Amino acid sequence: MPRVEQTPIFTTGEAVEHLRQAVHTRAGNFYAMYSSVLGGIVTDPALMVLPLDDHMVHRGHAVFDTATLANGMLYQLDQHLERFLRSAEMARISPPFPREQMRQIIIDTAAASGHRDASVRYWLSAGPGGFALAPTECVGSSFYVMIFGAETYPESYYTEGIKVVTSRVPIKPPFFARVKSTNYLPNVLVVLEAKDRGADNGIFIDEHGMVAESSNMNVAFVTKNRVFRHPPFDAILSGITVLRIFQLARRLVERGELQDIVVADVAVEEGRAAAEMMLIGSSIKVAPVTQWDGQPIGDGKPGPIARKLLEMWYEDVRTASDQLVRVPYPEG
Repeated sequence: MPRVEQTPIFTTGEAVEHLRQAVHTRAGNFYAMYSSVLGGIVTDPALMVLPLDDHMVHRGHAVFDTATLANGMLYQLDQHLERFLRSAEMARISPPFPREQMRQIIIDTAAASGHRDASVRYWLSAGPGGFALAPTECVGSSFYVMIFGAETYPESYYTEGIKVVTSRVPIKPPFFARVKSTNYLPNVLVVLEAKDRGADNGIFIDEHGMVAESSNMNVAFVTKNRVFRHPPFDAILSGITVLRIFQLARRLVERGELQDIVVADVAVEEGRAAAEMMLIGSSIKVAPVTQWDGQPIGDGKPGPIARKLLEMWYEDVRTASDQLVRVPYPEG
């Protein structure tokens, strides 16, 4: 039989050294992390860890949200934070700090990162305390903030469009779909399924056969008579980005480039017959869908409304003072 090596037992110093040796190459995009367990911010990726007994890790009892850091400004931080706290209430997790303190921690962590363009993700967990099911064992809720390199998508998503498929993965029940929890297994599976089928992403269909949402993005359409259509939010996550896109799209209505904005059920066949289809979210922004289940949407090319909304989003990030929070970076 081959010789089996004995499992090492590390001292504290050795363990920290091995954590540093174990940092993978992609950790170069991990800029700063706040942990309420530590009580402060670290910038060494080796120290950006969670306790295994945190209920977020072994039970998924946690919620999260993500904001954008662009040009040294936090975009739509307060809107994302409000949804974050609504999710926490639905998940029955009490924050360890008042809202304003959590907001300040997010801003301080962004400043400590030294980066002016990044993603800002934060989690609220039932906290550490053991490995049972009920959170009554937890010593207190935990709050984490991570500043990391912004997720990027291929340029072809915007110049050529995205291919999607109708997902066979069961959609989350409405209550759980509206809670932005860390239980993203269905969301992961819908992307894996799409890749297996030669596509980029999948579309969840609800129990009534209506279009719901994509993996972690909202789905919108432009009909052939130039109406911007989106499914209602009673059974899907209320997207902060798409709600802002509604406001930006109103300008296109005023200019006559769109006839109206309608939030109502969208049947699959109605979606397939649209002039444009697009995925909308804080990471992907606005990306056109040009193929669904192997069939073209519209003329099979990115449409003008998706392009204009993407341009308006980038302009909003630069100029919308009511949507921006300045990050106070250390001088020098």
